[in-house]
Amino acid sequence: MRVLAAMSGGVDSSVAAARAVDAGHDVVGVHLALSTAPGALRTGSRGCCSREDASDARRVADVLGIPFYVWDFADRFKDDVIDEFVDAYAAGETPNPCLTCNEKIKFSALAQKAAALGFDALATGHYARLDDGELRRAVDEDKDQSYVLAVLTADQLSRAMFPVGDTPKGEIRAEAARRGLAVAEKPDSHDICFIPTGDTRAFLGANIGIRPGAVVDADTGDRLADHDGVHGFTIGQRKGLGIEAPASDGRPRYVTEIDPDSGTVTVGSAARLDVWSITAHRPVWTAGTAPDGPFEAMVQVRAHGGLAPVVATPAVRDGRPVIEIALRTPLTGVAKGQAAVLYLPDSEQGDLVLGSGRILATDSDPASGVRPDPVASGRNA
Repeated sequence: MRVLAAMSGGVDSSVAAARAVDAGHDVVGVHLALSTAPGALRTGSRGCCSREDASDARRVADVLGIPFYVWDFADRFKDDVIDEFVDAYAAGETPNPCLTCNEKIKFSALAQKAAALGFDALATGHYARLDDGELRRAVDEDKDQSYVLAVLTADQLSRAMFPVGDTPKGEIRAEAARRGLAVAEKPDSHDICFIPTGDTRAFLGANIGIRPGAVVDADTGDRLADHDGVHGFTIGQRKGLGIEAPASDGRPRYVTEIDPDSGTVTVGSAARLDVWSITAHRPVWTAGTAPDGPFEAMVQVRAHGGLAPVVATPAVRDGRPVIEIALRTPLTGVAKGQAAVLYLPDSEQGDLVLGSGRILATDSDPASGVRPDPVASGRNA
């Protein structure tokens, strides 16, 4: 096969490209220039897409003996990822830009260009596995990235390759060292790649501006503090609320609700963070079609953690498809804009990704969770 290997300049994508070469594929490496003003160097483990990263990727390609190119996707990245990220925070949501990047850049814009150039598959260094076209968790659960890949359609998955998903991260580094790849000990990227300082609030403030509002108490309605914009808050946040005095009971307060229209940020006790049901829109089913009725699964609402057993039901609300998710046990800190990813547990082959949706609404009423009469378990796809 002709394989386009997306090479970020990190150890994972480098070994992924090397394994694609070992498998006998005709491999071409490509580095995506995603910043309109890339820095010369990375800031430790923060940021990516610097000139240093591009140079690291090129050196790996030279070692592997494959052609290498740098493709400029900066404008598309700004429009589809950065602007959407800013808009979502301004609307009181908490988005995951890595998920958006996979959905709109790597497996959409890049994959489309690859197909147009005659490539059969796109290989990346993501930690996930494909089993007969089905997306599963990686062997290394601590590094698993199936959550941020759950937005991929069946067609996109059919053209994807994840060569490192069957190997723990430590072994990937050891393999890179054996191959003589200089990136073997390169630090992993953390935080948001287009905010190399790590200061998300400052980045959002610079892009959104001051939009003053109030922090109010969920129980009394009292105004506790003023703020410069809802973009500085997320559901479940405890620190940085600007509140001078503790609650009357001495317990910590958390952000429990964000109203972008009025600019009101509501804070309350930890008990107010419990969520018993979730409505997710923009559903994507990795099998290509929605299940034909309610089914039991596990839902994950954050890239790491936030996992609970549920009964999920494909439905239609206000004329658009959604997933109604009733939880068996509550989750806390569930924010609009996050992804709700549904898994079918499988201890032998690794959890299977069934589908995903963007969280549109939540309900804290225990009655909205799973009723005592559970639906028959199993996958009705």
